[in-house]
Amino acid sequence: RPGTMSGAQPRAVPFAQFRPVSMSIESLLEDFAFLDDWEDRYRYVIELGKGLAPLSEAEHNSETKVQGCVSQVWLVSEVAEEQGKITVLFRGDSDAHIVKGLIAILLEMYSGKSPEEILAIDAKEVFSKLGLDEHLSPQRSNGLYSMVNRARADATAAIAGAQPA
Repeated sequence: RPGTMSGAQPRAVPFAQFRPVSMSIESLLEDFAFLDDWEDRYRYVIELGKGLAPLSEAEHNSETKVQGCVSQVWLVSEVAEEQGKITVLFRGDSDAHIVKGLIAILLEMYSGKSPEEILAIDAKEVFSKLGLDEHLSPQRSNGLYSMVNRARADATAAIAGAQPA
């Protein structure tokens, strides 16, 4: 969030630490298309969440907590520079299994991308292609878009040279 940026310079971060889910949005769309039943898709989303790297106890704090979610959600982001390219790396956690899966989808969309790439992604279109827009409750949808807004705010802050929370 722009108000909580420390202004720290980018630093090298082990990429694997931030990308535990190793699939593309395209393969995720293919997997969703393969699963006919929404119960199966929900189970699949929950399984995706089980693959998230855990956050430390210290990372579960008010600075990383995403406001606007019914469940508790924490999103940690860090600006990294590798071979002159600035990227924003994300990790996340939630106290709800389905939300952890939504975080995994969000990380696949945004983590490891440049701030400009993050801002160019049409999250609504991706969620629509996955069918999430019609199958999530209004509260879950609001929470999902709160996470998207947080990721976009961190990308905007990275462009301005500040370090995300």
